Amino acid sequence: MAEIRPFRGIRPAAEYAARVAALPYDVYSRKEAYVEAAKDRLSFLNIDRPETQFAEDIDLYAPEVYQKADELLQDRISQGIFRQDETDSYYLYELTMEGRVQTGLVACAAIDDYVNGVIRRHENTRAEKEADRIRHVDACSAQTGPIFLAYRKDKRIQEATQRAKQTDPLFDFTSEDGIRHRGWRIAEASDIRAIREAFAGISRIYIADGHHRAASAVRVGLKRREAHPDYTGEEEFNYFLSILFPDEELMIMDYNRVVKDLNGLTEEVFLKKVQEKFLLSPCEGAQKPQKKGTFSMFLGRRWYRLEIRKAFRRDDPVEGLDVSVLQNELLAPVLGIGDPKKDPRIDFIGGIRGLAELERRVHTDCAVAFALYPTSIAELFAVADAGLLMPPKSTWFEPKLRSGLFIHAIER
Repeated sequence: MAEIRPFRGIRPAAEYAARVAALPYDVYSRKEAYVEAAKDRLSFLNIDRPETQFAEDIDLYAPEVYQKADELLQDRISQGIFRQDETDSYYLYELTMEGRVQTGLVACAAIDDYVNGVIRRHENTRAEKEADRIRHVDACSAQTGPIFLAYRKDKRIQEATQRAKQTDPLFDFTSEDGIRHRGWRIAEASDIRAIREAFAGISRIYIADGHHRAASAVRVGLKRREAHPDYTGEEEFNYFLSILFPDEELMIMDYNRVVKDLNGLTEEVFLKKVQEKFLLSPCEGAQKPQKKGTFSMFLGRRWYRLEIRKAFRRDDPVEGLDVSVLQNELLAPVLGIGDPKKDPRIDFIGGIRGLAELERRVHTDCAVAFALYPTSIAELFAVADAGLLMPPKSTWFEPKLRSGLFIHAIER
């Protein structure tokens, strides 16, 4: 059963929340991070990407880089930009995008639940990316980037959420991308008890996004256990910052592909090979796929609709995913993309950028683009429940959770 507990959150004062809130550290390239961080000294990106406080030739992993993150965080706390609540609380974080609302519970999840499989993963992590966040958490003795978790909806949690939303919000602002952000504190003992008991009855929680942040937080917690062999399990390092959303409120967007060349094929030969496994028909302009098993392809100056033939459909939780179908039946055998994680000939485009971005790439540096029908949250759960892993770049969640609005301190 899941242990999801309240904590004494560190959060920005209301007047600073909009300036502090920043997109996740890993959505920016190094060059982009320098530009974004310079826009506002209070942006949490300055802490999340502390190399931006140094000359651009600094070693990203130098000890002084991570020390700077801690220095900035402690300065912001001493200046009153951040403050820590005096009692344990749950929090709510609501995001509204184009009229669609999703509300997550901000809380701490147990590292033991991650280790024992109550918290389910659906993708592997890379050691070098883990190492960066391990050093960041270790230096700051704080988890600054929440892990995006999902659970099957629960009536008691929903009722407590609705009661909390009747109170005044901690913050309420609209970011530059048009997303509205609001937050509340849940401090009533009865609501805290109801939420904690509800999660104690939930057998599985799922990582939607933030696998590297989760793995890093767990590694730091285990490291601190070794340093404190007399630990009781109540210490904050036994838990990591999370925002948990009910499944019905989440939206996964398409994660599309572009390929640099046709693997030596002419367009005519390529189209013939595509038709061996897909039904192909031309489209009148750009159209997104409308159902599972269908794809939109932009080649030359024309859009096509592809539908996988019945003989090549799969029931397996992983092999049946549209990202797997495209990879296994077209990208690998026809275009020669054997390992999409390493092949420089393929690139991935988040659905938030639209079909126009796929057209732009084909007109500039690519030969063909594929738009996919989004992976569903049910498919994500099925893969995780089976103990399997999704192919890389299977899911794109929007809107992105902002960093800096909630921080979880652990013992130094």
